[in-house]
Amino acid sequence: MVKLELLHDIECGKDDFWKSYFDEALSKRLFLEGLGFRDYAVTSHIEDEKTIRRKVAVEPTLALPAPLLKLLGSQLRYVEEGTFDKATETFRWTLIPSTMADKIRVTGKMTATAKGENKVSRRVELEISASVLMVGKLIEETFAKQLDEGWTKGANVQNEWLRKDRLAASAAG
Repeated sequence: MVKLELLHDIECGKDDFWKSYFDEALSKRLFLEGLGFRDYAVTSHIEDEKTIRRKVAVEPTLALPAPLLKLLGSQLRYVEEGTFDKATETFRWTLIPSTMADKIRVTGKMTATAKGENKVSRRVELEISASVLMVGKLIEETFAKQLDEGWTKGANVQNEWLRKDRLAASAAG
């Protein structure tokens, strides 16, 4: 099992952070334009007074080592099934891959801590495990690398867009 803890500063307030995280159009733009995914679709979004439950189907663009490409295929997809607890402001999810879902498990937890009026520290904790003979460790390490790079690039793209939006707003006003 590989565990990752990622910390990224996002240049917006905490309420705006969560609002933008669950904004379907913004998320789709981030995944498709910002991260270069082949597909992104929210397949379920259910909100009540305590939680937001969401399912998202995606097809990432991955650079896989040859043994994993042969094993997993060139068009790996996954479904993210997640729940946001409004009271604790914690999002927990599981990624379910289209291939070997019974042998590969990826879970995550995300929180955001205010660092002033217009900045949050986003904390993402990930656990990746693969019970696959001979290549399990390679799967875990490859997924960890891809997820680390994706979350970091996502933070950079989001901050770039936020800065552009602020500049546009100040030029207009």
